[in-house]
Amino acid sequence: MNILERFNIEVKNGVGFVTLSRPEKRNVMDGDFFKGLVEAVDVIDKDPEVRVAVLRADGKSFTAGLDLGWAGALLSEGTGADARELLRKSVLALQNSNNVIERSLKPVIAAVHSHCIGGGIDMIAACDIRLCTKDTVFSIRETKLAIIADLGTLQRLPGIVGQGWYRELALTGRDFSADEALRMGFVTRVLPDKDALWAEAEKLAADIASLPPLTVQGVKDVALFTRDYGVSASLQYVAQKNAAQLPSEDLMEAVMAFMQKRAPVFKGK
Repeated sequence: MNILERFNIEVKNGVGFVTLSRPEKRNVMDGDFFKGLVEAVDVIDKDPEVRVAVLRADGKSFTAGLDLGWAGALLSEGTGADARELLRKSVLALQNSNNVIERSLKPVIAAVHSHCIGGGIDMIAACDIRLCTKDTVFSIRETKLAIIADLGTLQRLPGIVGQGWYRELALTGRDFSADEALRMGFVTRVLPDKDALWAEAEKLAADIASLPPLTVQGVKDVALFTRDYGVSASLQYVAQKNAAQLPSEDLMEAVMAFMQKRAPVFKGK
């Protein structure tokens, strides 16, 4: 599969823009989508010019979620033990497409508009920051389709919005609005339209890209470690991490820029 069949990648001023690019199908998620997402994140991760990524989408919807036709074919392989084992392995492979976002060295900002349904929630829950337009509709739609969401929503959402909101949304499968998403902390900003959304995401990404890249990556790493292993272990971890990373050329640049009353220029060294 050509990655450009599902995603466009552009790098500008330290920001990697990954754009879902199947607008005629409302960016539904099929096998090629999940494979392409892994490749796209790998491209961003390996590009030394990229310090932060923005995940966004062309067309009327951010994503309408899972391609049900493709998913139906995946479920029609049989009912024997071998078919069920194949399905288990397939689900694990699909989970990896979101895991790579979470594990990416670079922070990832999701810029969501119009619709973010089902698998779209799995995907943006793995991002570091989420913004949306005021007309965005979200839904953990799998519940209404007799599917247990299995690509990361049920694991990541509680840590973002808390148990109360998480259980209501997951158990009902109902739509929720941009205003609700903002109140619960799922998104941090709501913008009036898609143009304003893209501009705000780019500005936020540029702010992050202007900071010392190894420090930014370290903050993301420690944040994930803290979530998974708790406060005590993470305090030990960050002490070791800073002992290994400091002093750095970027730290000295920050000090010199402050003393000289100028903007620092960080090189990731």
